[in-house]
Amino acid sequence: MDQPIFDGHHDALTRASADRLVPGRPDGHLDLPRARAGGLVASIWAIFVDGPGAELDFGNGLDGGYDLPLAEEIGHAEAAGGATAAAGRLLALERHGHLRVARTIADVDAAANGGLPAAIMHLEGAEAIDQDLEALDHWHAAGLRSLGPVWSRPNAFGHGVPFRFPSTPDTGDGLTAAGRALVTRCNALGIAVDVSHLNARGFWDVAEITDAPIIASHCGAHALAPASRNLTDDQLDAIGVSGGIVGIPYIVDFLRADGAQDRSTPLSTVVAHVRHVAERIGVRHVGFGSDFDGGDIPDELGDVAGLPRLLHALADGGFTDAEIAAIAWGNWRRVLAATWG
Repeated sequence: MDQPIFDGHHDALTRASADRLVPGRPDGHLDLPRARAGGLVASIWAIFVDGPGAELDFGNGLDGGYDLPLAEEIGHAEAAGGATAAAGRLLALERHGHLRVARTIADVDAAANGGLPAAIMHLEGAEAIDQDLEALDHWHAAGLRSLGPVWSRPNAFGHGVPFRFPSTPDTGDGLTAAGRALVTRCNALGIAVDVSHLNARGFWDVAEITDAPIIASHCGAHALAPASRNLTDDQLDAIGVSGGIVGIPYIVDFLRADGAQDRSTPLSTVVAHVRHVAERIGVRHVGFGSDFDGGDIPDELGDVAGLPRLLHALADGGFTDAEIAAIAWGNWRRVLAATWG
């Protein structure tokens, strides 16, 4: 199936250096040669800064069920330094002609038409931005076009959702005053706001404030897998009303009804989450958000080169060619065009 694919979230930039991403690496889920082999032509590249508690220990994994404490807060100066270095790696990949950092929807379209792969720069947790938001314009000028106010830890902008199973996303306070100002300023600049690691109150704060489509780049359906990181049906409804999108991840413990880290999970489980969102709010509001290099994925998929197998699984699950094209590409393209202006 010759279909360009857009991925709403992966962690390759924070897991591997450029000199491993370009020629290919023997580990991990994504590098540039394997992305080409799998038909991935545009994706959101997360910039994430590690800190105390950020290395997640799910224990046995196969038993299912987990309750991890929130990671510790990290300071702005530490986050700004780490994020700037990661952004520099992405910009170096662009400078050497390996990809294009997408600043406009035309850059995304060019990738689908045979141009360089498009990389959308994303901050996963806004600690690199100061509370007065003075750095946000600088980051926008450097190419930032997507931002998650929090990861699963507290910061000056809000409270992340902890990793729990089973659990609702309603785990604490929402956005701070600085977080509300951040959403408003991102709207003005045309920076997408990603709710993926926000708890329920933070999600509803964004829904109240934003004038852009709501984006959940890598979240599953809570009705199918009651993980704290997944979206309840009322949250899905709000995303649909906003014209937004849910990127379904491939991380098995977000997909399985028992929360187990079992890589024998079939691709039909990913398809089930796609179908739930499509049936609840419409097929135009669902896409892919792999979270490659962020956890365990089905062995049946393997890595980014296996994406054609996921497209075939959608077809086997009853999705039409037009619906698959929308899920794989068109829906993300529509939402980013509406957000960036």
